Amino acid sequence: MDETNKTGNQQTGQQSQGKTPSGSPTSGGKNDAEENKLFGVLGYLGILFLIPLLAKKESPFAQFHAKQGMVLFIVGFVGFVGSFIIWIPLVGWAVAIFLLVLMIMGIVNALGGKTKELPLIGGFAKKINF
Repeated sequence: MDETNKTGNQQTGQQSQGKTPSGSPTSGGKNDAEENKLFGVLGYLGILFLIPLLAKKESPFAQFHAKQGMVLFIVGFVGFVGSFIIWIPLVGWAVAIFLLVLMIMGIVNALGGKTKELPLIGGFAKKINF
């Protein structure tokens, strides 16, 4: 009788951990974050945001970080081009440092399995739908 209760509890535990009875992960959730941390980090490494954006379309976690990385990349590119057009070195350095801080924050969030919006750019990333 103990064996039956233990098996029953294990099955119930699986369902409460974001898994279907067959053991496959449901969309989103903790398993999605655990399985796709690497893709979340890739989202913040420049043009590499394309890898999770295209390869992990079924993962809300990877898509969240890829979209934030895409906005970060676009802002960085526009800032880089703008710093050459309007030659103000101090502003360019300030933007570069700010973007570096946002990139580090995003990587730390991805490694921690969190889907926390980055300051200033998170709202723009949320509006992107593919």
